[in-house]
Amino acid sequence: MTNNRYSGQKESILVIDFGSQYSRLIARAIRESRVYCEIISHEATWESVKTLNPKGIIMSGGPASVYDADSPKAQPWVYESGLPVLGICYGMQLLISYMGGKVQSSDKQEYGNAVLDVNTNSKLFSNVSTTSNVWMSHGDQVVEIPNEFEILASTDNTKIAAVGSRKKMYGIQFHPEVKHTLEGQQIIKNFIHEICGCSNLWTASNFILHAIDDIKSKVGNGKVICALSGGVDSAVAATLVHRAVGDQLTCIFVDNGLMRREEPERLIATFSRTMKANIVAIDESERFLNRLEGVTDPEEKRIGVGEEFIRVFEREARKLGQVQFLVQGTTYPDVIESETSNDSVSAKIKTHHNVGGLPKDMDLDLLEPIRFLFKDEVREVGRALGMSDEVVNRQPFPGPGLAIRIIGEVTPQKLDILREADWVVMDEIKSHGLYSKLWQSFAVLTNIHSVGVSGDYRTYGYVIGIRAVNSEEAMTADWAKLPQEVLGSISTRITNEVPEVNRVVYDITSKPPGTIEWE
Repeated sequence: MTNNRYSGQKESILVIDFGSQYSRLIARAIRESRVYCEIISHEATWESVKTLNPKGIIMSGGPASVYDADSPKAQPWVYESGLPVLGICYGMQLLISYMGGKVQSSDKQEYGNAVLDVNTNSKLFSNVSTTSNVWMSHGDQVVEIPNEFEILASTDNTKIAAVGSRKKMYGIQFHPEVKHTLEGQQIIKNFIHEICGCSNLWTASNFILHAIDDIKSKVGNGKVICALSGGVDSAVAATLVHRAVGDQLTCIFVDNGLMRREEPERLIATFSRTMKANIVAIDESERFLNRLEGVTDPEEKRIGVGEEFIRVFEREARKLGQVQFLVQGTTYPDVIESETSNDSVSAKIKTHHNVGGLPKDMDLDLLEPIRFLFKDEVREVGRALGMSDEVVNRQPFPGPGLAIRIIGEVTPQKLDILREADWVVMDEIKSHGLYSKLWQSFAVLTNIHSVGVSGDYRTYGYVIGIRAVNSEEAMTADWAKLPQEVLGSISTRITNEVPEVNRVVYDITSKPPGTIEWE
């Protein structure tokens, strides 16, 4: 069931990515409007996307200039398909250039907030104020529009800020997908609903019905194992598969030695109490620690952990007989951030252990029922399945575990230090009622030592970093403004309770430019 395209919707919107940092936000805005969408390469063929039943196309922004010889271009089918097209920023400039207009470098570059004067007669701006705050980020601009187009909106610095044609082709120079464009969600809704004619078909209940049918069709009478990590993703994936094939599924929980204090015991107890599927728990701590010995590169850590997981699952599958499928809780952000295709103009961020970290010679076929869901959609599906809040609302924990929260080589001693520090963080976050209000909160063991003083003696201890963020889907995140008394309590407790640590710092970096995890 590992597919390049999702076939469960009767309609979709295609988002063509030209390297914009905001492409994922476009996808999120469309999904929030109850319409399915996928981000595709600018080199994607019609044959590769037609099964998605597209009703419209959005072309993202990007860092290139359309008049550069090597700038990415949309394929001709995009303009010739007869589907409505919305070009955003660079996407608008591509559209206008292709249709015979003119784009050039502007001597009045526009970055940040701007006031848009709108022609509200256009469906694109239905129920949008005549003057609206928008977010601009461009150095090029459209200076001449094709004959069949008309100007729909402008700003003080950009005369042609939005255009439209009778062929349902639209271009906007600003970014409706960012929160700084106050009525951006309404503009996207107008395009996908009023112009493309999409309905509200992307719902948790519809997804569940399709996923169960798809799993039954794929698996038949075969046996399935599930990599049950303890997070909401694998739990939702396992529940979906169990709904579809029942006792044909065996869930395998692997203690890889990279989990938090007392976590394996708590997770096994929780899943035994809340899940109906067969669960097997095995301890492979020594195996994973041996694989990570001497490894300092984050990518090697992820790949190593991913490969060891697969080898363990293959071994366990042989014990159960003829097992063909391995269920994984891979989600859409995992896929996007691990993108490595040569035709992508978006940079690979990191290899997720369950996507790019998988060995090529694995014996099992992957079954990834939530591969096309964002994290908040996974939780929505979990609630629709009747899963407990204890599981659905659990903060994300990375598959490679504490291995990517230890900077440098992973050793048993460093794991013990980090477990104690992380225990303090979680205890304080929960005792102050903040756990459910944060996307993630955790400790990081840096590879930095600093001079300190304890009991009139000099110390030279580790520096612990504290990370807490707010997010909706993990594609972007803001650092959380934790109360000073909470940060103070965390720092005091860690330096008092973890002897190897004498300094605690708080990470105030958002994503982008940082990622949520440090590695």
